Amino acid sequence: MKLRDLVYGLYARRVEGRLDHAQVPKHIGVILDGNRRWARAAGGTTEQGHKAGASKIQELLGWCSETDVEVVTLWLLSTDNLDRPEEELVPLLSIIEGAVRDLAADGRWRVHHVGNRDLLPSRTQTVLKEAERDTEDIDGILVNVAVGYGGRQEIADAVRSLLLDHATKGSSFEELAEIVDIDLISEHLYTRGQPDPDLVIRTSGEQRLSGFMLWQSAHSEYYFCEVFWPAFRKVDFLRALRDYAARHRRYGN
Repeated sequence: MKLRDLVYGLYARRVEGRLDHAQVPKHIGVILDGNRRWARAAGGTTEQGHKAGASKIQELLGWCSETDVEVVTLWLLSTDNLDRPEEELVPLLSIIEGAVRDLAADGRWRVHHVGNRDLLPSRTQTVLKEAERDTEDIDGILVNVAVGYGGRQEIADAVRSLLLDHATKGSSFEELAEIVDIDLISEHLYTRGQPDPDLVIRTSGEQRLSGFMLWQSAHSEYYFCEVFWPAFRKVDFLRALRDYAARHRRYGN
């Protein structure tokens, strides 16, 4: 073991020992950013970067389990990513499918897809459906896999779902206008029934949401980490939790 790894290990244990589990966020959203830049810096290929990023997911969920996090949302593929060149998108989808299968096979996580499934290839759709079916009875961390996800797309889909739902009930537009409110729209989001994220973490140094959970993150705390996702360490995760615990959440008050 390198001296640097030993020092980081000791520091991580020190930070974890001082962590107040009562102040840990119950729902964490993670924007897994920086796979391609990590690969370029290491002299590797884009595909190798995505594979390294996928292998980091199980580590993160293990850390979340140790710190009593209950829900984790992982942004694996945005709607914008679907416009990437086929030579990159096809391997990326295959890597994502493998990561989702691994999550389902692990036996500790309950997998739920968030995103517009109709935008995805049929094979990817099947993998997501099977993962949800095979883990629906697992009493572990709820892992939302955001694949084919965009915040604006989600809100548009929620409104469409709401309109179709009330059209089948014979509601007029006037009647619907009388009852539409925040709670009604929330009932048609991909994450309906779940708590909103308390903390959103983005790796790679970018300081923007890029459309991630636009509706749900209205009161979330944000933590931007300079590290590329494949290089994200437990000490980085614990620093995010420590930073979150030190904040005073006022919700506009």
